[in-house]
Amino acid sequence: MPLATIGLIPHPSKDVTRSIGLLREWDAAHPATLIALESDAGRVGDGIELVTEAAFLDRAEAVVALGGDGTMLGAMRLVAGREPAIPVLGVNYGNLGFLVEVEPVELPEALDRLAADDFQLEGHHALEVVVRGADGSVRAESLAFNDVAVARMPGSGVVTADLRVDGRPYGYYRGDAVVVATSAGSTAYNYAAGGPVMSPSLVAAVISPVAPMTGIDRAVVLSAREPMEFELGDGTRGAAVEIDGRVAAEVSAGDLVQVRLRADAATVIRFDAERHASRGRVKLSLLDLPLRQDQLLQLVPEAVRAEAARRRR
Repeated sequence: MPLATIGLIPHPSKDVTRSIGLLREWDAAHPATLIALESDAGRVGDGIELVTEAAFLDRAEAVVALGGDGTMLGAMRLVAGREPAIPVLGVNYGNLGFLVEVEPVELPEALDRLAADDFQLEGHHALEVVVRGADGSVRAESLAFNDVAVARMPGSGVVTADLRVDGRPYGYYRGDAVVVATSAGSTAYNYAAGGPVMSPSLVAAVISPVAPMTGIDRAVVLSAREPMEFELGDGTRGAAVEIDGRVAAEVSAGDLVQVRLRADAATVIRFDAERHASRGRVKLSLLDLPLRQDQLLQLVPEAVRAEAARRRR
């Protein structure tokens, strides 16, 4: 069934006008409508219908996010509550880009495949995060597709937190931060903190301490059936709750951070899941995931390897 309406989410500061121009050209040749949020009027220019957030969620049948992983994560958070799910296509204007698949030069082909229904849908898990004050009031509430972190502010000492899993005491943390990541997000803050890389197909969350002093000092993996709660202890004078790298709330002793894994909270458009996974492994190798030279070569497309071998002869 042809797409009637495609929503656009541009990067807040990077120049994505070339891709927007390609989208307009494609739109002129196809029976589809391009829409964008009213707040993005200055980023998308003329010729694209501007709508409210409610209208965007009601009308969009697919979303194209022009940016890096952060832009795509924002688009996924925006559409996560819609039923049926709105699939999101990421066009890479970032750096490494673990989540986005399509490079800007590949956009015209990607749009044609999208119109021809030639793609797969990939579910992405999320962490439902609720931050409560000591009095039980809700201070912040959001979804994290990569991770949620409780991190100390500069000059504020350490983060201390008691962990409860499904209501039962599980231990405590004392260090610079505590990170809870989804399986797909395990390559982000969790990986930088020394946590394990998890298969994106695994429906689980991993908790990793950052610079632990005492308490739990290694990663803990929990299932979707195990909600977790962090109660900040007396040693925490000032900390921030970061959701997918953005500060959601400031917290201190007595506050609660409640986290629950939601399976398949959003849907991502994939054209070649195997190629995307291979690219991800190459990018991880650049971040010191140890691969031998022959293993790296296996990730290079066969046609490219053959051409390189021909030139060496």
